[in-house]
Amino acid sequence: MKAKAKRTRRPANRQRQRPPRRWSARVMKTSNALDLEPGVFTQRSPKAIAASLKRSALASGRRKAEPFQSAMSMLSFHINRSGHGLGPERRRILERAKVELRKLFGRAR
Repeated sequence: MKAKAKRTRRPANRQRQRPPRRWSARVMKTSNALDLEPGVFTQRSPKAIAASLKRSALASGRRKAEPFQSAMSMLSFHINRSGHGLGPERRRILERAKVELRKLFGRAR
């Protein structure tokens, strides 16, 4: 009678560490939602951000949804994916850009 060989598990600390994936940056560049103007989210004015998103949404041939939905979606995506790295002042500017975007598309609440 043969003895069964013990199967040993690798310790967790020996497993190969994978580099973090930066999928959100790829989405911002290659998404079918919009072709964004460079530096759109670094602008200081909420009106300028909203106007740029509107221009991009209207000009983009790759978007699948309506221009307003695509623009608002990309802005929300940027706010959500920035997470804790977004300071309170910057978050406030981007949230105001949502209000301005609604006004530009005639969808004020």
